[in-house]
Amino acid sequence: MDEANKQYFIQILTKYRLGETTPEEIKFLEAYYNLFELNDGLITDENEADYLYLKDAIKAAVDERIAQYEKKPVTMPSRSGWIRYAVAASILLFISVGAYFFIRSNHKTDNFTANTYKNIKPGGNKATLTLANGSTISLDDATKGQIAKQAGVKITKTADGQIVYQADAAGQGQAVQNTVTTPKGGQYKIILPDGTNVWLNAASSITYPTVFKGTERVVTLNGEGYFEVTKNKAMPFRVKSALQTIEVLGTHFNINAYADEALVKTTLLEGSVKVMSATNSIIIVPGEQAVINRTGNGAIGKQQANPDKEVAWKNGVFSFADEDIREVMRQVSRWYDIDVVYEGDIPRDKFFGEISRSSNLADVFRILELNNMKFTVEGKTVKVSYKK
Repeated sequence: MDEANKQYFIQILTKYRLGETTPEEIKFLEAYYNLFELNDGLITDENEADYLYLKDAIKAAVDERIAQYEKKPVTMPSRSGWIRYAVAASILLFISVGAYFFIRSNHKTDNFTANTYKNIKPGGNKATLTLANGSTISLDDATKGQIAKQAGVKITKTADGQIVYQADAAGQGQAVQNTVTTPKGGQYKIILPDGTNVWLNAASSITYPTVFKGTERVVTLNGEGYFEVTKNKAMPFRVKSALQTIEVLGTHFNINAYADEALVKTTLLEGSVKVMSATNSIIIVPGEQAVINRTGNGAIGKQQANPDKEVAWKNGVFSFADEDIREVMRQVSRWYDIDVVYEGDIPRDKFFGEISRSSNLADVFRILELNNMKFTVEGKTVKVSYKK
């Protein structure tokens, strides 16, 4: 742990003993629970009494939270074996054999981290609608109500920011193609003409007709999207994305098809889907994931998945399990609209845990820095290195 983090810890520790800490500061102290057993220079003669007081209080709180959730075990590495509790609380744990964190709070940003990273904000609801004639509408700037009409179809933005399509009274709107695109640092929800709900993650796009006609409903996805498809047995719903086509009647699933990810992943939460590539096709059931390796021959594999992890982004959380810093930073870079470069040798330590997507970038880096990572920001570029 670097000197700045130590000083911050000692400062908050003193406030805790005096009963002056905020809820956010208490959560920060909880982060160090497993570090108390390490000889990291945190404890001095001056603060030993405060440390012992805090340790007992935090241990009791952590043990109580674990007891509440230990009916939901998930495998993870720990110093005593392979035990992980899915604790839905703001606890941050660091494992000496790797890096594990679990935090869902939205910290206040202060001291060294805020000053270093200029308090870069998280992403939000941002997207652009491209109409059939090529004109574009900024959806985050558009006011609620009708924002466009084309080929007999009215496009409306609701009070909560969703985009809804409605054909004319006769239901005879002409099918023309529209595209919704989210930038880095953006996400958006769209209700397609058939009532299907689509959530787009950052740096993604979906192209679809303004009216579904004929024998199928076809859309094209780039990036990542979560779908809740309206059932229509007479008109199957198909999603075309990198290397694959997904066919469904009515179901809930997530597709991760970012161009910079090695794997194209389709995760099913409800119903069933058929995943087709140029070489084969498979059917997956809830809890399963279809996987295509971009460097392979296009063959589709199947594996068990953690659906909650795969759709965590939709629920406002970064969720990591057995991912190295490069995989972590790809998600971070899309949401905070930053570019990432690496300096020196970067270890392949694995990260496990969750961070709120509403956190400022400074809060995210504070967590990662505790695992010996170092971040230097120059404009919109973040340099990542390892503190040996």
